[in-house]
Amino acid sequence: MDPVIIVGAGPVGLVLSLALAAQGVPSVLLDEDPVKDETRPARTVVLREDTAALVERLGCKTLRDEGLRWSGWRSVRRKQLVRELPLAEGAPDGGAPAAPVHVPQHALVRGLRDAVAAQELVQTARISRVDKLEQDPAGVTVHTREPGSTWWRGSYLVGCDGARSTVRKLLDIRFPGRTAVERHAVAALRTELPWPGEAVLHRLPPWRTGGAEVTARPLPDDVWRLDWLLPPRGELVTPDALVTRVRDTLAGWCGETPPYELLDTGVYTLHHRLALRWRVKRAFLAGDAAHLLGALGTQGLDEGLRDAENLAWKLALAWHHGASDVLLDSYQAERRAAVASRLRAADQSLPILRGGGGLRTLVPGSARGHDSLLTDGHLGCGPLGAPPSYSHSPLAPPRAEAHTAVGTPPGAPVADVRVTAPDGTPVRLRERLGQGHLLVVLVAPGTGVWDRRHWMRAGVMPRLVEAVDALPVKAELLVTESYPGASAHTVLLVRPDGHLVASFAGVRPAELLAAADAARGGAARTSVRSDRTADIN
Repeated sequence: MDPVIIVGAGPVGLVLSLALAAQGVPSVLLDEDPVKDETRPARTVVLREDTAALVERLGCKTLRDEGLRWSGWRSVRRKQLVRELPLAEGAPDGGAPAAPVHVPQHALVRGLRDAVAAQELVQTARISRVDKLEQDPAGVTVHTREPGSTWWRGSYLVGCDGARSTVRKLLDIRFPGRTAVERHAVAALRTELPWPGEAVLHRLPPWRTGGAEVTARPLPDDVWRLDWLLPPRGELVTPDALVTRVRDTLAGWCGETPPYELLDTGVYTLHHRLALRWRVKRAFLAGDAAHLLGALGTQGLDEGLRDAENLAWKLALAWHHGASDVLLDSYQAERRAAVASRLRAADQSLPILRGGGGLRTLVPGSARGHDSLLTDGHLGCGPLGAPPSYSHSPLAPPRAEAHTAVGTPPGAPVADVRVTAPDGTPVRLRERLGQGHLLVVLVAPGTGVWDRRHWMRAGVMPRLVEAVDALPVKAELLVTESYPGASAHTVLLVRPDGHLVASFAGVRPAELLAAADAARGGAARTSVRSDRTADIN
């Protein structure tokens, strides 16, 4: 079968190629940009706990070497400390949110490229700009123009080619939204600030050039990225004006301007847009080609990586076994709805946080309320930042009497508990994701002290092994000592991207099979009627 064609070799395209390779699917990565990746210290990305784990699982070593997990979050308004919040490294501990990872984007791309170079299933074609796209019931054909003029044949195609996506234009998909939602002046510099390792949000700083808001986010080696919120339009930021902002801000935080080394500067404009369709037959959109967001601390790259993880296992199932239109359509149904919800939350919050008067004056406890909204966006919590839940997914099984409630609602990401792998090795649940099969997790207190060869034949295990072997798709059986909100002998069914399908009170073979069948979208069919995908507003 032909490989999957991925147009665009940015972070989303690179992650998608690696995620497909991890599930045995070859891909051709068409890199449209002939220019070597720029080293821009001021262009950084913040990855949440789940997307950082995805990147590391795919073999990118950059996060550990060149990224920094914040130790805390500090919110200040004028001269008053509003909130000081410790952050936990890895899974949340004792109520502390998980620490995001802050890394320069060029370093992330370099690490992903190194991982791709080590992958035999990924072919990279440099200077390959797509100018034609054709589809038929068996696959997709694209043409790249000079200097690398050629035709490429693929089973599926994914446009990860950014905000000005050629693939989106060739598919004639509209990309409506709002322009210049926020503007930021940005500087990367090396200095010492009073809060080593902590991210700082300062609203209404008292110095003259502070503006409405300034953020400081730490990187390794005493490097900081500083962002000043600018008016959406107007205000030309000259180099001299930016240096004045840097000096005034450092003096405001440190009492006087400390020694600093200015590494990079820039002005970034953020837009909010959402493609009307994410799938046309065998062609898909992902990342900035499908959506733009980023106001109020939300992270567009985070959502792009979630696109890649969501789509990879569905394309892998289709590539290996064939897939129903329900499964392939579910990519748009789940991901577009999740991003649309994020955009709605940001658009509803913007008048409150950025406007003067109006709704802002009606919010009780406004200072702390505004702080909570902004913290959600920056730390990946609440409607502005929390990982998505696909509770209304077309892949959700019908409610059955055998279903039981646990601490994770159906459709939400599962907790990263410790599990025992088939070879008896204790691992984290997240380490078993992304391998192209479902996970069946049995909650069995006490098994941690048993040898696996004993408990595999004890209690409910023989019946559960038989039920797992009878599923319509491949599944891996894992065992955990405990799971939040689950009682003994609870059985969890988990998708390859880590979202809970259903949980059962005990071993229920018929219900487990029905849920697994729903998760794969039902039996595979050969029709390709999916150019009429639903529009989710």
